[in-house]
Amino acid sequence: MNTGLKITAFAAAVAATFGTAYGVGTAVDPVTEKEPTASHGGHEAGQDGGKEGAHDDGGAEHTGHGATAPGGLRSADRGYTLDLKTPRVTAGKAQELRFAVVKDATGRNVTAYRAEHEKELHLVVASRDLTTYRHLHPVRAADGTWSTPVRLPEAGGYRVFADFRPEGAKEGLTLGADLAVAGAYEPKELPAHGTTATVDGYDVTLKGELKTGAGGDLTLSVAKNGEPVTDLQPYLGAYGHLVALRADDLAYLHVHPNGEPGDGRTKAGPGISFMTAAPSKGAYRLFLDFKHEGEVRTAAFTVHAGSAS
Repeated sequence: MNTGLKITAFAAAVAATFGTAYGVGTAVDPVTEKEPTASHGGHEAGQDGGKEGAHDDGGAEHTGHGATAPGGLRSADRGYTLDLKTPRVTAGKAQELRFAVVKDATGRNVTAYRAEHEKELHLVVASRDLTTYRHLHPVRAADGTWSTPVRLPEAGGYRVFADFRPEGAKEGLTLGADLAVAGAYEPKELPAHGTTATVDGYDVTLKGELKTGAGGDLTLSVAKNGEPVTDLQPYLGAYGHLVALRADDLAYLHVHPNGEPGDGRTKAGPGISFMTAAPSKGAYRLFLDFKHEGEVRTAAFTVHAGSAS
């Protein structure tokens, strides 16, 4: 992922009501799953630190420029194709997820990438109902095939997002592909909105409004046992990583915080600030990864966004 407050696609939106959700993770594999279901009737439904500025993973796709489609909606874009070699897995079973990024002009797998936030490629897997989320870091073989172990708890439709920048490319991009998870499937509604998410004894509070146009500030503050956390640890070069997925089509947004560890002005908590701007109204899920006491955790929220005033 590119440094800075940058966006791989779209952003999130205005006049937002935020949603409570419960997220759990590990230092390698943050996960949010089996959240309480709640209706979102009346609303439209559908990991990595940086310097100040917009996250430009997608060139013209980034927020505020309103040019092309949001990231993750296409499996092929700008001369590259995501080849998901494991299109289906079984719920509850540990399996290997394999894929490659193919350069269309040559038909060959890409084997050289520019590292972004300490990784050549970031992989996000999310269920279509947005109740399961994982941010993974797969391993690349010499032939350009990527692989990572994964265990997805619920059956249903999922979306896989590969966020990367090929070596020599002027910009990064996000490609997406559908993943089927076999098993008994019971669809869930989008979790209810709120302003606080609780995970492993941590309370994360969301303040601010997501806006269209020029954008707006969001601050996510972390507390443990009622006390502000002021010693957050860098995770992939940042104190917090925020991914947003639009609920109706799972359009992908990766936002980076204002400032970075060691820049002389950014504090290690309790607040992590972001700026975003959205191209459309609708429902979104926000997933915040943060690290404390050696472990990465994921806090999740539902956002209902309207148009800019």
